[in-house]
Amino acid sequence: MSDKKIIAVLGATGAQGGGLIRAILDAPDGPFAARAVTRNADSAKARALAERGAEVVAATLDDEESLRKAFEGAHGAYVVTNFWESMSADVELAQAATAARAVKAAGVAHVIWSTLEDTREVIPVSARRAPVLQDRYTVPHFDVKAEADAFFRDSGVPTTYLRSTFYWEGFTQGSGPMRGEDGRLVLTLPMGEAKLAGIAAEDIGRTAYGVFAAGDKYVGETVSIAGEHLTGAEYAAAFADALGEPVDYRPLTHDRFRVLGLPAGDEFGNMFQFYVEGERDFVGARDLDLVRSLNPRLQTFRGWLSDHVEAVKPA
Repeated sequence: MSDKKIIAVLGATGAQGGGLIRAILDAPDGPFAARAVTRNADSAKARALAERGAEVVAATLDDEESLRKAFEGAHGAYVVTNFWESMSADVELAQAATAARAVKAAGVAHVIWSTLEDTREVIPVSARRAPVLQDRYTVPHFDVKAEADAFFRDSGVPTTYLRSTFYWEGFTQGSGPMRGEDGRLVLTLPMGEAKLAGIAAEDIGRTAYGVFAAGDKYVGETVSIAGEHLTGAEYAAAFADALGEPVDYRPLTHDRFRVLGLPAGDEFGNMFQFYVEGERDFVGARDLDLVRSLNPRLQTFRGWLSDHVEAVKPA
């Protein structure tokens, strides 16, 4: 009988949960066993995890009983919700409440809740400096996670609040350099001269592994993470070196960005406005030395970019 502590991971085939599952599987002599919790246990990704040695369990954030069963017998649980599936803050809030009740009922000893800052502390809805979204939010996919912190805190479950940040994978999905009409590459970010804290998605899970490995040291604590803090000009310089040609940084105003017609343009426009206006506290909360102590493999942007250069090349 294995004496390894089971870590049940929601979103096990996704960006954050997948990184944690792989971190556990990459340490076969470590203290943990991986339980991958996913909606479809028969998917190709789920089967691949099972082949590597993970226990795969089917459950959904919309079914509390399935979650409770998925968490039973687990020492730890990694809880992450996905705003982008429903695009509804109310749905995400309900899912987080369901997860908190399920981990409580299952008697989990340590939960890591993947959360974010409440942007309304920097850009209050009443200030009307940015569009008000879904009736009461500035950046719904941030603010609702911050609201949901209370579910875990009030449940009494030992919880670490892991605050992530901008995924560099966004640069592979249309946010990277684009070729302008004059043929030059342009990186368009509404960041002005502010620093954008970014991270490789894989490092979120790896850092969560470090939090679990630290025992109860971070129970009740907020751990804010990033891989590097760079200005738009510094991102452009890294892209230029990786792509072998100049990349111009072109900062837009947030209002201009919001009217570009991009999907969820108001949401992302407000997010970048928060990154700029709240830069001091947001960047300041993310101590890279601390993150690296939890995750010695923490990637820099240039290191990540060298592995993803083909994915960021403009068409």
